[in-house]
Amino acid sequence: MKILIVSDTHRRNETYLEVLKKVAPVDMVIHCGDNEGSEYLIEESAGCPVEMVRGNNDFFSELPAEKEFFIGRYKVWLTHGHHYYVSMRNSFIINEAHDRGVDIVMFGHTHRPVIERDGDVWAINPGSLTYPRQEGRKPSFILMELDRSGEAHFTVNYVKD
Repeated sequence: MKILIVSDTHRRNETYLEVLKKVAPVDMVIHCGDNEGSEYLIEESAGCPVEMVRGNNDFFSELPAEKEFFIGRYKVWLTHGHHYYVSMRNSFIINEAHDRGVDIVMFGHTHRPVIERDGDVWAINPGSLTYPRQEGRKPSFILMELDRSGEAHFTVNYVKD
């Protein structure tokens, strides 16, 4: 199973569409918020199930602020992250993930990619496809793949390598 994880596209969807085409086929798309009204385009272009939450810039969105669901055997908590101080550090959201009993927390907001493991919790942030803020400022996304035994593997990818 291959899952495309993106965030913070901020209504600039050209890069999302380019990445979707580049990594196709995917079995699921996850958007961690701040799509700014592009829900329909993101869902319709994916051609597979899509999970999305609203971010701090999705002012009129009816998307949920958070959601929990399963990918294989993994319980996933999806949130934009701005209510969990992710701009300061990841420890707050990771502690909340432990308290919730989830295996993976996926979030955005910082525009910086993160793959971090703390005990039995994965913290995953794909960065931003539109306005990256990490060193080198390359638009990023994450691919999550479940191998034949159901183990999750995460890789940060850049739009232009």
